[in-house]
Amino acid sequence: MPRKLKVFRTPTGFHDAYVAAPSRKAALAAWGSDADLFARGVAEEVNDPMLMAEPLARPGEVIRLSRGDLPAQLKALGPRRRKATRADKPGKPARKAQSKPPPSREKVAAAEAALADARGRHDREIRAIEAQLQALRAQHDKETDRLTRARDRALGAYRAALAKWSS
Repeated sequence: MPRKLKVFRTPTGFHDAYVAAPSRKAALAAWGSDADLFARGVAEEVNDPMLMAEPLARPGEVIRLSRGDLPAQLKALGPRRRKATRADKPGKPARKAQSKPPPSREKVAAAEAALADARGRHDREIRAIEAQLQALRAQHDKETDRLTRARDRALGAYRAALAKWSS
């Protein structure tokens, strides 16, 4: 009788790695860990049915689930440290705070819009030319077929006349 599966979890960056395995050793092997994450207190067994559903549906496979949404993840990073400035260093004069607003992005946005419009127009023109080329090829094929049939009729008449003449 196969052993009952348990679900284990360990954090991996902003995600948790879940695996359904029969033992802790099997879970560590699935995660590819050489160290005992359970002894270090980094990995644990999961008993929440909501968290167990997906790993139990795919036993032995490592399932990565995001730990919270973006605001929660950013909050978990902690406060941002600001870089030291000249004012923070003794003996160096502090730089003036900039009173100018940041540069405008309007010209970049206009250039990107113009580029997108041009690409759309070019795509439409290329499709129109390809449609014309397809129609021209169809016309050429039709004319070639008509002329080939006319040649075959003329060749058949010539051979018949040649056979009659030589007999």
